[in-house]
Amino acid sequence: MNARKYLALTRAGIIQELQFRMGTFITVLGNLIYLTLVYFLWRSIYASSPTPVVNGMTFNDTIIYLVLATALFNFLEMYLVWNISRKIQSGEIVMDLLKPMSYRKLMFFTFFGDNITTFFLTFLPTFIVVFILTKGAIPVGTNLIWFVISVGGALLVNYFIDFFVSTISLYTESTWGINIVKESIVLLFSGATIPLVFFPEKLRVVVKCLPFRCIYDTPLNILLQKDGYTPGSGMWTMLGLQLVWCVALCALTGIFWNFSVRRITVNGG
Repeated sequence: MNARKYLALTRAGIIQELQFRMGTFITVLGNLIYLTLVYFLWRSIYASSPTPVVNGMTFNDTIIYLVLATALFNFLEMYLVWNISRKIQSGEIVMDLLKPMSYRKLMFFTFFGDNITTFFLTFLPTFIVVFILTKGAIPVGTNLIWFVISVGGALLVNYFIDFFVSTISLYTESTWGINIVKESIVLLFSGATIPLVFFPEKLRVVVKCLPFRCIYDTPLNILLQKDGYTPGSGMWTMLGLQLVWCVALCALTGIFWNFSVRRITVNGG
């Protein structure tokens, strides 16, 4: 019975996402402009370098990484903070809390339908195009299986971080500033904007212990088999770290939500 409820929510999320195809088109167009700027920026960086390999990555490696990171961002992003904040301001959250389902599960499976849709509309086409244009520069083998598993972990880590920040809106009502800071931190320290291999060594050691790199850097390095992330090597350590952060963040968000929801104050009808 529970599975049927979750599937119904996921299906509703898919239908809702398909209703806003223009939004997806605008997102893709914006990403093309962004990637064009990224291409010329990194081409200039490598042109000024005395060697074609910088921190173990060539120009092609870096561009492939960043293109897939952008596609992965579109796939994993849930905009959960904005949604919950609006529900609190309007009072709609009360109706969600009355439903016979955990609020965290309700939000996850509602947005999971969006993730499935964006996977087929953005990430998968991007992956195929990159694979064809780079003539097989992306390894194809068991790394694809581990990549899918890692993306699942990345989805959960990203969701729990978003939900934790969303819970803060129970106190502040508006989380615009907090969410902007959160997005900036995640995009920087996850490797979505700059591959972590380009970070200073001491900073990289710290960043590797944080949950943010589990969202983008870990699955992408497993897919591309970079930075020692090959089967039987550092990959197991990173998959284990993803699992640890999933459990830790799940527990943390659960405790924070259960404590905070008692203090809920809403506006509206």
